[in-house]
Amino acid sequence: MTEVQPIVAEIQQAVQKRRNFAIISHPDAGKTTLTEKLLLYGGAIQEAGAVRARRNQRHATSDWMELEKQRGISITSTVLLFEYDGFTINLLDTPGHQDFSEDTYRTLAAADNAVMLIDVAKGLEPQTRKLFEVCRLRRLPIFTFVNKLDRPGRPALELLDEIEQELGLTPCAINWPIGMGDQFQGVYDRQAHQIHLFQRGERGRKSAGELVIDQGDPQVEQYLDQYLYHQLKDDLELLDGVAPAFDISALQRGEMTPVFFGSAMTNFGVELFLRYFLKFAAPPGGHTSTQGVIPPDYPEFSGFVFKLQANMDPKHRDRVAFIRVCSGKFVKDMTVQHPRTGKTIRLSRPQKLFAQERESLEVAYPGDVIGLNNPGVFAIGDTVSTGGKFRFPGIPSFSPELFAYLKNPNPAKSKSFQKGVTELTEEGAVQILYSTDESRRDPIVAAVGQLQFEVVQFRLQNEYGVETILEPLPYSLARWVVGGWSALERVGRLFNTVVVKDGQERPVLLFKNTWNLQQVQEDHPDLELSPVSPLD
Repeated sequence: MTEVQPIVAEIQQAVQKRRNFAIISHPDAGKTTLTEKLLLYGGAIQEAGAVRARRNQRHATSDWMELEKQRGISITSTVLLFEYDGFTINLLDTPGHQDFSEDTYRTLAAADNAVMLIDVAKGLEPQTRKLFEVCRLRRLPIFTFVNKLDRPGRPALELLDEIEQELGLTPCAINWPIGMGDQFQGVYDRQAHQIHLFQRGERGRKSAGELVIDQGDPQVEQYLDQYLYHQLKDDLELLDGVAPAFDISALQRGEMTPVFFGSAMTNFGVELFLRYFLKFAAPPGGHTSTQGVIPPDYPEFSGFVFKLQANMDPKHRDRVAFIRVCSGKFVKDMTVQHPRTGKTIRLSRPQKLFAQERESLEVAYPGDVIGLNNPGVFAIGDTVSTGGKFRFPGIPSFSPELFAYLKNPNPAKSKSFQKGVTELTEEGAVQILYSTDESRRDPIVAAVGQLQFEVVQFRLQNEYGVETILEPLPYSLARWVVGGWSALERVGRLFNTVVVKDGQERPVLLFKNTWNLQQVQEDHPDLELSPVSPLD
């Protein structure tokens, strides 16, 4: 027992200094810009790249894929590790485009906290609501950042009411905007009773200067327009009368969200948000496994694979497995058990991840994400550990909505085609299904959105040198058969559906519409269908 205690104390100390979070938002709410500004304040980058498809501007650090740079959108998740005020922060950057929401679902499995980013003019949008439900299922503490205050938008009180009414979260404004649009001057910190007035920089590329004044200081009126000052006092009086006090335990239970106002583009309020986030955010916690909850200070190392990415380094045609450390201490070259295959694996050449950039890593602790070269060993959802053969819950695939045969018109490229399809499927870029007709060998690409098809074709061409043709199929729903092939055989012949199989040879039913699905369910009430793939 005495040998264990020093390592447990070391792990506990490391865990207290680690924070891990993902940002969820609707496209164009400013997620990538906020990400860049957080990195700017963390000293991880010297200049933030505006997210625009213009050749004369820097590309955003988090957008490393060639297609992302061309289009100015985020279509793949990555990990950005940086330090701030003594904390090690793992920012799990997620795709902004709704066609890649499944990549976001997987990334949220590795997050301890979520930051919900809202456009002040638009409020809650469909993709934000959808991702919020995933956070709620995972019981993640949710922070809210209302962005783009440097533009005209909806009243702050109206947005708080929308969060409460539509999401069932109790909002608590930690800061409050002073003006909006051209009149946006800064924010009032309700916890510290201080006014933060910001000085606009060059399009917010460098850290913004700010003037901090205590509430009640006479010089406030020298810097602040009289109208804005009196409006602020009226707003605060109203808030103090009706708004609930901040309750960190309610945040941790997923019942309350602290709300921050600011502008990522101009840096207004970003650093203030970061400081409070580190103060309130949940440190790495325990993870449910087949042997009960594994706490982070469990002395044995454990983790799970939540993402695979091929060709982050085009020169080396690599494949990287992203592993979330759940317990213990990771040490370079350690040997772990891989329960899915029953093998023992040596974890060599671990990497600290920063978008496309990587550097060698010697140790890691719970909350950290490490990158490991993956020569076909790992699959999404795999558990690795040094202590026992327990497993963490897998990460399911969700029902795709678009289907098409993916054809390779050039037989000479068949080996490259197979390699590309296999690797892109392993990383979850799309799902691949196969016809039960053995004469039809073309894989069926299954996606949530049209852009996924475009990305797969682009990457097959760009990374594997293979041109492809898509032949669309007339289906919009997929359902996995619970119980497998034996359950399917028991019901006999089915109408209004087609049977295909997934990469694990499990039966999947494809339907043209919900009406066809309902017909099959009514005709065969004993046939259990699932919109989510089985975990085993």
